[in-house]
Amino acid sequence: MMNFKSYFTVIILLLFTAFTLAQEENVERNENMNISTKRLRVIMTSDFPPIGVVKGGNAPNHQKSDPDDMQSMVRFLLYANEFDVEALIASSGTFANIAKKQHILDVIDRYEKVYENLKKHDPLYATPDYLRSVTFQGRSGTWGKKGTVNIGEGKDSEASEAIISIVDKPDPRPVYIGIWGDCSVVAQAVWKVQNTRSAAALETFLSKLRIHQIATQDGTIGWLRDNFPKLFIIHSKKTYQGMFGGRDPISNLAWVNENIRKNHGPLCDVYPHEGMGCTGVCEGDSPSFLWLVSSNRGLNDPDDPTQESWGGQFKRVENTNHYVDGPGGSSISKWRSDYQAEFKIRADWCISTP
Repeated sequence: MMNFKSYFTVIILLLFTAFTLAQEENVERNENMNISTKRLRVIMTSDFPPIGVVKGGNAPNHQKSDPDDMQSMVRFLLYANEFDVEALIASSGTFANIAKKQHILDVIDRYEKVYENLKKHDPLYATPDYLRSVTFQGRSGTWGKKGTVNIGEGKDSEASEAIISIVDKPDPRPVYIGIWGDCSVVAQAVWKVQNTRSAAALETFLSKLRIHQIATQDGTIGWLRDNFPKLFIIHSKKTYQGMFGGRDPISNLAWVNENIRKNHGPLCDVYPHEGMGCTGVCEGDSPSFLWLVSSNRGLNDPDDPTQESWGGQFKRVENTNHYVDGPGGSSISKWRSDYQAEFKIRADWCISTP
């Protein structure tokens, strides 16, 4: 029979062990929280085409589109370890002007086939199932529509509702939204909050948004700029064209074929050989997240677009929180050797182990 002294000793040891484990768990939890609070929350919304997209020729309209969105999605997924991806949104796209999230889900299926290799290089890569769970669909027929026809009563979608829910989370971090197609999904979310909440609640909602719009692809970006001067908006009307690198030997078709498209696994296989404006790297939409990638490298503050970044440099519109083209495309292309070197390395991760 255990005497009292031995019993007391065992109890002390058990309590000490439990305390130590609790402290270790608390440290690990705090470390994970620190990682999370430093990571940027992002949403990418795209007029996304199907795999095998072509820009013309003898193909049905639902297969025709600007292939550059597919190019940008491949690159973005290779950075799915660096961000808290809150949503991937399929807005209206293709020559048929349809929104179909299955197109994004099909690419995530390709991502899944290289995920095991990617996570060996970094365990923070988002799981394929998680990415599927945050893939949403906007409304069809919105691309290219002028004025405010794309927003209003009865024009909600699962994507616009998702944006509201994401911004409403009890998370103090802002939400960075890269808009590769039309702006209607984001604008509808803002419209609904404006029309269902108090002015103070609207201001709180808007304060968490960081919008980077590529080109002008419907009228709702103008509505946002006209009505919400405090809303953070980068409107890249031409700066994004600095990504077009078809004549540069580190981003032309020969480079893309060797380093991305050929023999780099199922995800890179779907990278088209051209975009609407050039062959090779023609990723006009990628600046909407590359400015965040360079921020992760310490190059720039994502809340100050007047600074140089991989996604371009912009100038502030007086008396607003809006930013428009500054130095132009050269403010992106000057970093080409940096972002292309990383692209090559990450494409290699799809087929290699550390």
